[in-house]
This record gives sequence, structure tokens and C-alpha cells, in this order.
Amino acid sequence: MAADVLPGKNAGQPSSVQKACLILRAMSDAQTTRLTDIAAAAGLDKATTLRLLDVLARARFVARDPATKQYSLGAELFVLATAALARFDPRPIVRPGLLRLANAFEDTAILSIPSGAESICVDLEEGRFPIRANYLEVGSRRPLGVGAGSLALLAWMADREIDAVMPMIAARLGRHSRITPRLIEKHVGETRKRGYALMVDVVVERMGGIAMPILGSDGRPVAAISIAALTDRISSREEALAAALKREVNACEAIWNRAAERNVRRPRRPRGAAPAADARQ
Repeated sequence: MAADVLPGKNAGQPSSVQKACLILRAMSDAQTTRLTDIAAAAGLDKATTLRLLDVLARARFVARDPATKQYSLGAELFVLATAALARFDPRPIVRPGLLRLANAFEDTAILSIPSGAESICVDLEEGRFPIRANYLEVGSRRPLGVGAGSLALLAWMADREIDAVMPMIAARLGRHSRITPRLIEKHVGETRKRGYALMVDVVVERMGGIAMPILGSDGRPVAAISIAALTDRISSREEALAAALKREVNACEAIWNRAAERNVRRPRRPRGAAPAADARQ
């Protein structure tokens, strides 16, 4: 159940507002469109979910197709999203890099951002290779540590943050039977030593990814760029993939942090203060 990331005064009994937020969060995955699936993803019963979907539909936050009876996010959310992205939107900065990576290696390049105990795919560019690692699409959510991009976001968080978020991650691993909290912790340690995230044959057999985080001026991960491909296409080109990711990440960080310095004056934390930041020098 996702309610643990939306605590209220009584965390055991989420309010109607919290339940509505859980429903909208579940629907950010484009494949979650049926009432049964939305209820399951939100951790709510079908009757409550249907009642709240009707309220959200009247407010145009949700739309319902009368023919298929499936639900989708409504027009009003696009208005809110536009306002939110005006303040935080890494896509214009990262998109040229995604295009370059997909063109150079012919595999899928992905941009992910952190959200609580999850990572969200917010952009991707498919390469020309005929067999694609297409198990992610824009709007897909994963627990932090599940997949290369998600692992990169987790590994560069501070140890105290990781300790705090791990119970929430553990509660979301039901769909990923091969992954345990202990395995994630092992991958975090290896990622910090290596300087980039590498996860193959874990989320999907014979598929994997390689990734690196984009760090903000405070040393915390604001996004991650990953390349998803067949395992043998990653293993045979690991060094070249890592070098290309590092070039793109460095370019994105330079643009991102210049913009941040112009718009928001924040105390800077030395890059070396971030976990394993030295590994990428």
C-alpha cells in the first residue's frame, strides 16, 4: 500500500484527500486504467476508489471513457503539471543527451526523477536496435533501487536518507520477486565504488541497464540518465556506455547548476560531501 508516503495525523486511516492523491499517483502509470488496477495500485478498496474517481472526474482531474470504462488523467492535471514543470523540469536540459545516446548506441535512453521512495520515468528515446528493453514508458514508477536509473538515484542519496526510505522500498517489492532489500543494499555499495549503476538480469531476464545520476548543486540526485538494453549489449560495451553517460551527465549538471545559481541562491555543499561523489572524478 502506498499510504506510507502520505502520512497524516493518523497514518493508519488516510483521509479522503490522501486517498485521492494515492489514486492520482497510481494513475501516473499509463497502464493503470481499470478500476480494479487503480484500486490495487493505490491500496484502496474498489468502492472507495470508484467514489473518489467520480469526484475527481467531476473536477476534471480524471477522465473516463464511456465505451471502454477505463480511466485516464484529466485535463485539469495538465494545467497543474505545466505550472509545476515551469519550476522543475529536467527534460529540456537532458533531451539532447538522450537523443545522442540513443543514436550512438541504438538502445533506449531514459530520464528518471526521484519521488519519495520511487523513481518515475519522465522521458525516453528509443534506439534503432530491433530488440528493445521497452519495459519502461513515460509515467512508469518503480521503487528506488529497482532498475539502473532508479538505483543511481538511490545510491547517491545520503546514508540517513537511504535508511529512512528502505522500509518504504521493501513494502513495494511484491512485484519484483528477485529483488530484496539486502540485494538493493549490495548494489548500492557496488554502485558507489564503481561510479555508476549497473543492473542486469534482475528486473527482466536477459535485460538490464546502466545509469548515472545528475547531481544538483547541493550534491543530491535530481535525476538519472540510463541506457536500457539486452544484457550482452551492455556487458560488451560497458566501458563505452559509462564514458558516454558521464559526458552527458557532466554537461547536464553544468547547465542545471548554472540555472539554479541564477534563479535560487542556495548554500552549496562540496561535491565531495555526496556519497561516493569522488568515484566519478
